[in-house]
Amino acid sequence: MGEVVRAMEGKLQAALSPSRLELRDESSRHAGHAHAGVESHFDLVIESAAFQGLGRVARQRLVTRVLAEELAGPVHALSIRALAPGEG
Repeated sequence: MGEVVRAMEGKLQAALSPSRLELRDESSRHAGHAHAGVESHFDLVIESAAFQGLGRVARQRLVTRVLAEELAGPVHALSIRALAPGEG
C-alpha cells in the first residue's frame, strides 16, 4: 500500500467513520494516459452514516473536501461510490 493510499484512507476514516472503505489504486490501468503515474487514479467505495439524507452530489462533495489536498496534488482521478448504511 502506497503513501497516498494510506493518507487518503486515514483522512476518510477520521472524517467519516465509514463502516465500509474500499480504496483501489487503478493507476496501472492508465499507463500511457496523460497524468498517469504512481498513485494517480483511484476507485473508492465508501459507506458511512455521514451520507444519510444527502444526495449523490453532496456525498461526492463531502468526500472531495476531505481529500482536497490529495486531489490538488498527486491524485488525478477519483471514482466515488458513496453509500449510506443499508444501501447496496
